[in-house]
Amino acid sequence: MSTKARHSDVPAGPPASPPDEEELARGLCASDEIAFAAVYRRWGSLVHTLASRSLGDPHEAEDVTQQVFIGAWRGRAGYRPERGPLGGWLVGITRRKIVDALAARTRRLALVESVAYDAYGHRHDAGVDEVLDRVLLVDALSRLPRNQREVLCMAFYEDLTQVQIAERTGTPLGTVKSHTRRGLHRLREGMEQGRADEQAAALEEKPQRTAHPS
Repeated sequence: MSTKARHSDVPAGPPASPPDEEELARGLCASDEIAFAAVYRRWGSLVHTLASRSLGDPHEAEDVTQQVFIGAWRGRAGYRPERGPLGGWLVGITRRKIVDALAARTRRLALVESVAYDAYGHRHDAGVDEVLDRVLLVDALSRLPRNQREVLCMAFYEDLTQVQIAERTGTPLGTVKSHTRRGLHRLREGMEQGRADEQAAALEEKPQRTAHPS
């Protein structure tokens, strides 16, 4: 009997069962990257679902999901099995990251409102004006010099402080503050001009009154 035949006669064993939660927890605490990948496969969809339901934005939900697992890997030494299962620990991290994302969103919107207030001298009603202000903000950002734009984008969209921006970019803190101050000034001017252009366009669209002969 050939070796091939002998091997074909051996019945295949049962498929290997996936690692249980305790095994995954031990692997994570031991810095096992394979175990960490299995942790992501097992709980990644749950984390993303929780983030999506709370934030209502798929892009923010993806960011939060990444932050949760990055945080889990970096903070793996802080996991204590006796305090609860690994899944519950991940859910706890998810809730904290969601709170952070909502707080960052609130600060970004407050900054947009502040810039709009400085530009126009009054607050607009929510609705169409609020959407317009955000569009004008994005347009004004795109027109800034690169250094100012990068600093403000990191502040707006990544919720970084000026100190954190200086550390990330290797730029002196005083220069970061200068870019921020000048960038915000240009933003106010850009948004003011955008609002004026929008109002002028609205006036042009109004039907002109025709003078009737007496």
